[in-house]
Amino acid sequence: MNYQSLANPSVLTQPVYEPGKPIEYVARELGLDAEEIIKLASNENPFGPSPLAVAAAKRALDRGQLYPDGGCFELRQKLAAVHGLALDQFVVGNGSNEIIELLGHVFLRPGDEVVMAAPAFVVYKLVTLLFGAKAIEVPLRDWRHDLPRMAAAITPRTKLVCVCSPNNPTGTANTEAELLAFAQSLPNHVVGVFDEAYADFLEAPPDLRPVIRAGRNVICLRTFSKIHGLASLRVGFGYAAAELCALLNRVRQPFNVNAIAQAAALAALDDREFTAKCATGNRAGLEQLMAGCRELHLETVPSVANFLLIKVGDGARVFDALQRRGIIVRPVKSYDLPEWIRVTVGTREQNRRLLENLPAALR
Repeated sequence: MNYQSLANPSVLTQPVYEPGKPIEYVARELGLDAEEIIKLASNENPFGPSPLAVAAAKRALDRGQLYPDGGCFELRQKLAAVHGLALDQFVVGNGSNEIIELLGHVFLRPGDEVVMAAPAFVVYKLVTLLFGAKAIEVPLRDWRHDLPRMAAAITPRTKLVCVCSPNNPTGTANTEAELLAFAQSLPNHVVGVFDEAYADFLEAPPDLRPVIRAGRNVICLRTFSKIHGLASLRVGFGYAAAELCALLNRVRQPFNVNAIAQAAALAALDDREFTAKCATGNRAGLEQLMAGCRELHLETVPSVANFLLIKVGDGARVFDALQRRGIIVRPVKSYDLPEWIRVTVGTREQNRRLLENLPAALR
């Protein structure tokens, strides 16, 4: 049976997302002790998950025989209280990635266009291509989104404009004033998608709720995978006008977020002590990594997220050399940055180990 002959032709050319290598895979591949491997590849939280979330998840397992709340009512109710919006202004997804795909289901057809930065989170492009639309990529300027050029790239065919701030993979952010002005300038036929996955690491995250309240076509995306440490549970959310959220809910699977994830996310919102500790630890870790790179005369991109781009000459070779030393980082050739690696900010000890092993890996 030749399945390719039966498949939708666009599937055959669809790029495949490459996740960071799991610790267990690297241990098997290289004959290393999994307990000695550190993973600094996927921007995960090195301080673990929220303790309140873990306790809530364990309690939810006692009711594992029941389907989850298909509408995520309690979680949306809590999010509404936290963010000062209405219950129907939230949509919850299996990670914020799913919400990006839901936007494709609702708004994209073959021939449509999506404006995005280059480089930026690769899922924007993957979803665009999945629905037969065209990705219009605008190069970064000084490592940040060039919002004036992105605005100029909008045409009558443009349906979505994706802005990731702080941006993955650079860790850079645009100012609140820049983002608000850009959101307000979008024409009525365009939906602005503002990805705030790393906003919780900022001391003062931008607030785009005023443009949502003013009726602009804007949706903001958040995740529990990063500062809350719940990446394995896959839960994220978007907030926007109630009408937009209703459209996304029309194409969402009825039980897309499991009950354990919902319970953990609900509790994580109350664990402000944990998130404050993670934000403080992340800032200290960034300083430690940047200082260490300066001592090694390595160029970095100043980051405000929980990862750092480091210029190492041959990213693939240094990635391989570090991996053989039990340190998993992320080569970013797929983002057209072959000379760089992306390193997640780890604990103080993990950062120290990376910096100690970098010179040998560079040689």
